[in-house]
Amino acid sequence: MPLRDHFRSPVNDTRSWDEVHGQWPGEMVRHLTTLLPPGFRAAPHIDMACECDFIVGDDAVIDPAPTFTFETDAINQDEYEVRIYDTERGRTLVAAVEIVSPSNKDRPNNRELFAGKAAALMNQGVCVSVVDLVSVRQANLYTELLDLYGGSDPRLGTPPPPPLYAVTRRTIKPKRRSRLESWFLPMTVGQPLPTIPIWLSETLRIELPLETSYEETCRVLGIG
Repeated sequence: MPLRDHFRSPVNDTRSWDEVHGQWPGEMVRHLTTLLPPGFRAAPHIDMACECDFIVGDDAVIDPAPTFTFETDAINQDEYEVRIYDTERGRTLVAAVEIVSPSNKDRPNNRELFAGKAAALMNQGVCVSVVDLVSVRQANLYTELLDLYGGSDPRLGTPPPPPLYAVTRRTIKPKRRSRLESWFLPMTVGQPLPTIPIWLSETLRIELPLETSYEETCRVLGIG
């Protein structure tokens, strides 16, 4: 079955994108349980950004006036991800699959924050996969991550880079210089989703067909 456009009619007439993004990590975990070798476990993680109002009571101690104040837009980052742990090494995080939401790519600050998080995980030896189905935002977060390392990927082709894609990145740290490796797979509405590699260690990897968990998500939510 093909990739749907979850941000436009007719799909979003009956199901919103956040329902798909919320269901998919669980279905991905369900499928990963059949693929992961012994000693590895997958778990979903969803964190919806929200704005909070703080109320100071009458008896609270008021701090002195700040030395500097300025106004800025709030940074709201939704997180839809699947985390894979090595349970034989104290539940060490070894891989993460990040499902991009509109808030991750709607403004420069959010894009930088997303790329920074991915880079921090990679620097810790975590394999990071990014899956981007957000068709209403044309930014490409993979290019943001490349910019952090001062690199380029010829598979991106000529500008502008494709807005829909899946990519897996990992860092290998030999004795001298670190090496970054990428597997970039563009996606197109109307075409099946790709299979992505996920590295559990420097030499051990599995292949995750995104199509399987995506189709089950659409079936459960009644998306034809």
